[in-house]
Amino acid sequence: MIIRDIQAYGLKGKTPEGGWSNELQPEDCVHTIIAVGTDTGAIGWGSVFTSESLVKASLELLRPLYQNESAIEPERVSEKLHQNTFWQGRGGSVTHTISGIDIALWDLLGKASNQPVGRLLGGRYRTRVKPYASLLMREPERMADELLPVVAQGFRAFKIGWGPFGRRDAKTDEAIVSAARLAIGNDAMLMVDAGGSDAHWHGDYKWALRTSDMLAAYDVDWFEEALHPDALDDFKALRRLSRVPIAGGEVLTRRQAFDPWLQQGAFDIVQPDVTKCGGLSEQRKIAWMAKACGVKFIPHGWNTCVGLASDLQIASAFPDTDLIEYLTGSPFIDDLAKGGWRLDRDGMLEIPDKPGLGLDIDLAALEEFARVKPQLP
Repeated sequence: MIIRDIQAYGLKGKTPEGGWSNELQPEDCVHTIIAVGTDTGAIGWGSVFTSESLVKASLELLRPLYQNESAIEPERVSEKLHQNTFWQGRGGSVTHTISGIDIALWDLLGKASNQPVGRLLGGRYRTRVKPYASLLMREPERMADELLPVVAQGFRAFKIGWGPFGRRDAKTDEAIVSAARLAIGNDAMLMVDAGGSDAHWHGDYKWALRTSDMLAAYDVDWFEEALHPDALDDFKALRRLSRVPIAGGEVLTRRQAFDPWLQQGAFDIVQPDVTKCGGLSEQRKIAWMAKACGVKFIPHGWNTCVGLASDLQIASAFPDTDLIEYLTGSPFIDDLAKGGWRLDRDGMLEIPDKPGLGLDIDLAALEEFARVKPQLP
């Protein structure tokens, strides 16, 4: 099975808020679906956390490297792409684009071997996994209105993030968390994401440590992105003294970038994003590195249905990965996948056992979001 062509489809029109200080608008494109076409007619699907124009430019750069390559050797082909582009964007849009290619090649390998990707990644430790509903923070008086409809959908775990948190005062921070805990009840999991990767984040180590004490009082399960993404030493100190687990890593790419954070004990929970970090090939390596360092691997998933399908598959292949992120209210997750996603009575998601990612793209929805009729390679 040979790679013939790769096409990119930027998603726009219903882009969800990101909570960023430079807020996303519905017409902004930050997620791009890619389709890898082969000489057999089989299609592999990938997702890239980068705008369409940058993905298309990266594909042109990469084309001489991937065209006519094997479509069922994801690790070798992806490493070839990484190794030959060190000088033209390691860690940026080129690496993000390789992530999408890698996901699609795993999808093709699964389809060619008639196996779910999770089995190819090492085996299926579980057939379902708990998703945590991931949504933005609002003013304290609005948190219940945000959370209660999601509770009614059957979610048993929730992450609230960004918004006013850490951007105003300690009283507002605690009021938001208190309102969230009251809305979801004491038995549900609650995680808090400060959004330290936002532009010009000013929450420093002392703020993060004080805030972690407050979060402990509300039985918060982890504190995510509490500090600027480059503050390695502060993360290490925070993890040592925080009464709640410390999570992060969503902006890092490739295993080499994760290595010092894992080796030096900066995280309790590491969160590589499959649509950025290098794809499933890199994410799997990062996850095993984390396990060797005593760090839990929970994938970051603020992206698309293809990213969610990838997270489901890798969650099946790691014994300790018992949660995945579910971006609530995103048409790029709920409408782009044929059949959508359904929680069972326990608030769990079934991990597909169909070949590949177990995902079928709704081509009509893709046409709506991409503003172009897909001409699949």
